[in-house]
Amino acid sequence: MLTAEPEAAVTEPMRGKTVLVTGANSGVGFIAARELATAGARVVMLVRDRERGEAAQARISASEPSASTELLIADLADFSVVRRAASEFLTAHATLDVLVANAGVIYPSRTITVDGNEATFQVNHLSHFLLCALLEPALAAAAPSRVITVSSDAHYAAWRGIRFGDLGLEKGWRPFGAYAHSKLANIMFCYEHARRLAGTAITSNVMHPGLIRTGFGREGYGWYGRFIERVSPVVAGDAEDGADTLVWLATADGIASTSGVYFYHRRPHRSSPASRGVAAQGRLWTVSEGLTRLGPETR
Repeated sequence: MLTAEPEAAVTEPMRGKTVLVTGANSGVGFIAARELATAGARVVMLVRDRERGEAAQARISASEPSASTELLIADLADFSVVRRAASEFLTAHATLDVLVANAGVIYPSRTITVDGNEATFQVNHLSHFLLCALLEPALAAAAPSRVITVSSDAHYAAWRGIRFGDLGLEKGWRPFGAYAHSKLANIMFCYEHARRLAGTAITSNVMHPGLIRTGFGREGYGWYGRFIERVSPVVAGDAEDGADTLVWLATADGIASTSGVYFYHRRPHRSSPASRGVAAQGRLWTVSEGLTRLGPETR
């Protein structure tokens, strides 16, 4: 006869683990936070708006009264806020089992952050790059641990590769073009990150959630928004569909040692030729360190 503890371990595979999900108040991030909390994890929900974050917490508690969640408020458009959030996390938690870099934006007009970067690139790539680096001690302390980045097949539109000579996209900025550029950076980050983590017990993978009905990137976003609005009712899945591979990557035992892979529908998925250049991946890493002012003395 099974004791209560083994039974709990079966029904709550994430019991005792700590997970941080960025952009956890809506869409794929919310579903992932809810499912991982239901699986027993202590879920730290990093959100920009406290009121929306508290509403998301309440929805999770309503569906799973025993869920353990907490809020971490941070605007990824400001590196100083990211650093403060990382410090708050490390003060409260010695270990981090899973980091989900999910938060993403697509802006209707070109915006420059307080740090001087094109906002889409900073929020979707640079701030997650910084957050992951700052939280690496907690990931190492929890090892085996996992980093999961949410990208998109939209990255195929950035077929020319990272625009190292114009990261701010001053020439020919478009909402979808900026988004695709940042999603390409997500995938290249994962590949380089996995290579740098070789020999450790931390893995780094990236996934495509598919076209989903979340309301993301529709109004005011030019042809891309019009396209999404037209095809979503026909071909798009819901947020649960989009989060399925993400939750699987966070929980599945069979992929505990898998690293540096782009996934879609729980299967390896081929990324664009532009994403696979090793030299460009390394260059993006070095540039990202510079832009985030990340060095041993600044961590």
